[in-house]
Amino acid sequence: METHRRLPHQYPEGKWLFVTWHLHGSLPVDMYPPPGIRAGQAFVWMDRYMDTTRHGPMYLRRPEIACVVQASLQRGVELGHYDLRAYAIMANHVHVLLLPKVPAQRLLGALKGSTAHEANRILCRTGTPFWQAESYDHWVRDEREL
Repeated sequence: METHRRLPHQYPEGKWLFVTWHLHGSLPVDMYPPPGIRAGQAFVWMDRYMDTTRHGPMYLRRPEIACVVQASLQRGVELGHYDLRAYAIMANHVHVLLLPKVPAQRLLGALKGSTAHEANRILCRTGTPFWQAESYDHWVRDEREL
């Protein structure tokens, strides 16, 4: 197990990984899930908020920004960094289901870093945070969960 920031991050070799990351500033800093719920429940709570909110940045609604993310996801497949099973690019966050072939933390850092750089260039926001620093990831435990 590797722990970074607030969430534990586990990357068992040979397992599919479900990853969600969102735009910087899309979650209010004073917004927290209800007390006493498990990590999975907190993710569902946050994801429902992200799907329904009309506040915060929505840069991924712009086709040219969404295309940057989509092209980067495809490039990772072409480079052999992972197998890509599914993805969804939402207005303020991204969901990806992939099978890492290189260390997951390295590929996620490269994916978020390259897309942030290009999106900020398009938005004329160079040097400004684009993605929230931490991602939510969950390794798929069995075929049913996949």
